[in-house]
Amino acid sequence: MKQTNFILALLLITCLSCAQQVESEIKVESPASLNYTTEIIVPDMNIPWGMAFLPDGGMLITEKSGELIHFKNGEKIKIGGLPEIYVRGQGGFMDIKLHPDYTNNGWIYFSYASSEGEGDGGNTAIMRAKLNANTLIEKQVLYKANPNTTKGQHFGSRIEFDNEGFLYFSIGERGERDINPQDITRDCGKIYRLYDDGRIPGDNPFINSPNAKKAIYSYGHRNPQGMLKNPETGEIWVHEHGPQGGDEINIIQKGKNFGWPLISYGINYDGTSFTDLTSKEGMEQPLFYWIPSIAPSGFAFVTSDKYPDWNGNLLVGSLKFQYLERLVLENGKVIKREKLFDKIGRVRDVVQAPDGYIYVAVEGKGILKIVPKN
Repeated sequence: MKQTNFILALLLITCLSCAQQVESEIKVESPASLNYTTEIIVPDMNIPWGMAFLPDGGMLITEKSGELIHFKNGEKIKIGGLPEIYVRGQGGFMDIKLHPDYTNNGWIYFSYASSEGEGDGGNTAIMRAKLNANTLIEKQVLYKANPNTTKGQHFGSRIEFDNEGFLYFSIGERGERDINPQDITRDCGKIYRLYDDGRIPGDNPFINSPNAKKAIYSYGHRNPQGMLKNPETGEIWVHEHGPQGGDEINIIQKGKNFGWPLISYGINYDGTSFTDLTSKEGMEQPLFYWIPSIAPSGFAFVTSDKYPDWNGNLLVGSLKFQYLERLVLENGKVIKREKLFDKIGRVRDVVQAPDGYIYVAVEGKGILKIVPKN
């Protein structure tokens, strides 16, 4: 009997090991040589959460504490007319994105924590506005998650447009993993899709589901803090924080369930398990997952000829380990991880700008530009 139990235990350990192979076993490497360095472009910023690049060469930068900075010609100007921002824990002033046709319509989109609506505390909101003489005007709230909560975690929130001009944004599950992400009648733990003016598309997946939040596009998410449009396929990709282990990259699909918290490659922060499942019928598998967690924030797809050896690669910021990670793709799978600019600081955002250069927002430092070495 003892021998039988030993064999069963060994088989169980083997099966658990097999469940976390492939992506988790791709170890992050340091490059043998790095052809690039960084230079500070915008110094002295606390938590620069998001960046958007204006056609005139200026830059808009959100500070989590509730400021919007217009940087141009070496000068930082604070923008007025912001909405009231609820700053708590991970929440505050978050992402910012220009409309794809900004040069003609002037719309700027941003995500922030707001106390408007039902209940104490706050939740994630999406607003659009225009910039006039360093003041926001024509402000329109496009979406506000409810109810509010005084919890300080998992607000999301990134913003992206697809090739058809639809607006996507993420809202984390706000620390209510057993309530929000699997329930389409509740906000939070979701990816949402709207028209650029806030209207809900008639072909959204849950438009005819009773009591559903009609703006939901996919669900079962934990806390997505990276979102991009894949320039090769047009798909919306996100990465999201897992708990201890199990950060994921997911390709968003209409109406799909991405599993949180019923399936996960992670465990609780205290080392205990909250699910025995890494897969389940009807739930999507990630493109890639990290073990251990790197706490990802910011997401860029490199297409610029200024970085020929990175072309077609993904860049992801690591808050936990304080570096920029390069992911090499081949046939739709991650085949290599590389640690860039080790100990640079907590990387909050990474963007390939219209000038072709990559800019990195680092907490406690500012905005850095990646440039080729001479």
